[in-house]
This record gives sequence, C-alpha cells and structure tokens, in this order.
Amino acid sequence: MMNLSTLVPMALETVKDPRAVAQRLVALNLGRDVLWQALALVVVLSILLAELGALFRGNFSAVGQDTPFISPLRMGLIQFSLLVMMVFAIFWVGRAVGGTGRFQDGLVIVVWLQFCMVCLQVIQTVALLVLPALAWVIGVFGLVLFLWLLTHFVATVHGFVSLPKTFAMIVVSSFGFAFGLSLILALIGISVPGME
Repeated sequence: MMNLSTLVPMALETVKDPRAVAQRLVALNLGRDVLWQALALVVVLSILLAELGALFRGNFSAVGQDTPFISPLRMGLIQFSLLVMMVFAIFWVGRAVGGTGRFQDGLVIVVWLQFCMVCLQVIQTVALLVLPALAWVIGVFGLVLFLWLLTHFVATVHGFVSLPKTFAMIVVSSFGFAFGLSLILALIGISVPGME
C-alpha cells in the first residue's frame, strides 16, 4: 500500500541507494494511466509548495521589489510539460545510445524523482520560516541531488554501467534540448522573461 508512511521512508532510502529504489519502482510495473495521474499530482503539490514559499519570501523581501508574476496554472502547465518532455528524452536518448529501458520505466522514475524534490521542497518551505538563509542552501543541495538521482535512475533504467558517461549524456541532451526549445520559442514569437 502506497501512502506517506511508506513513501517518505522510501524517499530517504532513495538518497542512500537510488539504484535499488529505481529497480523496485520499475519492478512494480505500474500502468501508464496511474503514472500520468501520479505525475499530475506531484506537479500540483510542487506548485502549491512554490506558492506557499513565495508567500513566505514576500514577508522577507524588500517592499516594492519588482518580481515577475506567473500564474500557478501557467507554472503548473509549464512544469508538467517539461517533465513530460523529460520522460520522452530519457526514453528516446537512452534507446539511441543502446539503453534497454521502456517508456513507462522512464515515466516512473520521473514521477519518483519529482516526489523526492517535493519532499525537499517541504523542508525548504519550513526553512523559509525558521531560517531563510538555510532555504537557499537547501535549494542548491536540491539541484545537486536532482542531477545525482537522475543519473543513477537513468543508468538503472537503461542498464548503463558508467555513471560519468550517463551524466555526460544527460548534460549534452539538456543543452541540446534547451537550444532547440529556445529556437522554437523564438520562431513562434515567445520570449523568456529576463532573456530579452
């Protein structure tokens, strides 16, 4: 039975042994419909925590600070879209370089990775109330943890042995994806805030 009493300890175990947890998740062989719903749920939780964090940060920020506003709905759609593209990238790129992972394997690890990030988001949100400076440190740690877990997850799903090569593949693919996406956005006339 999947509930918080089992998911949270499993998230902690993921930090210690990401490969073992990834193997357990893949072995569950969950259906795509369940996984898509789970992905939508973790995105909603992430946006709610982000909005709560923004509210807390507003209490500590300078009055009159010009901060760009993006609606929660739009932010949720952007985040969901990026995660979906990540799932396809893990499957296509992994298969292109000799990986053996299935599409749903990539989907389950992205869902779990996002859940782990949501758990870290909860800690970061609490830190904003207790010690705002610590929240920034947690944010940096979160980025490192994200890349570390993603590397182990992709290697496990596709049967890759070398973690450095897997990480290099992720970095190169990310830069290529970002470049392609920026070209598409420029062609359709959409500009990214702060990039003009």
